[in-house]
Amino acid sequence: MDFLVNYIVPFLILLTVVVFVHEMGHYWVARKNGVKVEVFSVGFGREIVGFNDKNGTRWKLGLIPFGGYVKMFGDEDAASTPDTSRQFTEAEKALSFHHKKLHQRAAIVAAGPLSNLLFAILVFAVLFMTVGQYSTPAVVGTVQPGSAAEAAGLKPHDRIASINGSSIQRFEEIQQIVRLGDGSTLALQIDRDGSLLDVSITPVMTEMTDRFGNVQRTPLLGISASTAESHVVVLSPPAAIAESFHQTWVVTTSTLSAVGQMISGKRDSSDLGGPLRIAKFSGEAAQGGAANFITFIAVLSINLALINLFPIPMLDGGHLLFYAIEGIIRRPLSERSQEYGFRIGLILVLALFVFATWNDLIHLKVFDFLKG
Repeated sequence: MDFLVNYIVPFLILLTVVVFVHEMGHYWVARKNGVKVEVFSVGFGREIVGFNDKNGTRWKLGLIPFGGYVKMFGDEDAASTPDTSRQFTEAEKALSFHHKKLHQRAAIVAAGPLSNLLFAILVFAVLFMTVGQYSTPAVVGTVQPGSAAEAAGLKPHDRIASINGSSIQRFEEIQQIVRLGDGSTLALQIDRDGSLLDVSITPVMTEMTDRFGNVQRTPLLGISASTAESHVVVLSPPAAIAESFHQTWVVTTSTLSAVGQMISGKRDSSDLGGPLRIAKFSGEAAQGGAANFITFIAVLSINLALINLFPIPMLDGGHLLFYAIEGIIRRPLSERSQEYGFRIGLILVLALFVFATWNDLIHLKVFDFLKG
């Protein structure tokens, strides 16, 4: 029962929120462009509960929670495959997604990922205006013996002014940059007693175990902040909005950087997590309090947006790729080309899902448990 409350319920809430936001983006822009929406589904498979609205849209909750879809008039299936089984009348073409102009179709498809990004920005802004932002001066409190920081000559009371040319205001920014990196050498500018010094430092990959028992290899400098000066700052609306855009940008660039590092081999691909690990982390975030859980939802919303923008058929990015080609050659790709593209996309998506789930099983030591 505790497992259900602590992990399954937060996981289902998280998935429902980010998927609803994503599909609502598609739905809203489709309706604004005169497209009839037949089904709005959060989840796949058998319908658990649903209703019809006055516009004829079936709103429903599916049994399988891993995703959702908006089926528009003119679609043959949930993957938005064009219905080629019949001829459409002029009145029907006016309501059909596939008979809309290229820029309208592109806007409808792009609206899903975009709504996830805007949702994250809104969530961050509200949190900064209500709960506040944890802030610690970017000043070195202690330097661990034998660490990368000691080898580079860092000393207590040094203020880190910038990393790789990016200005640093809070110690939390240092942690974010270092831990989301791949361990490459960093160029630091240090303010020591009013004098600026340029320092090169290479983080050391270190195994760390958090309070939930998760073990991760993380780049560390070997410095800690002076927590005596830490405080929570409630931001004004303009400052909160600006910082929310910044945080969304940091999460976006960090995620894309991590993907690039996995592809290049600089980061272990075992860091790629699937639904089991997301469920675990969502439960841990919920146990850390409402603010932590809401923040985790915002981060996952950004990740969902980025994944869907990958140029893989079956995903929104794949549809946008087809539309870009259509714009260049002045005609849609042939039905056979699109069919093969969707088949390849389906294989890639399923392969990624299986690989990520396999990582989850290893990370969560499920096989060790079964052996025992």
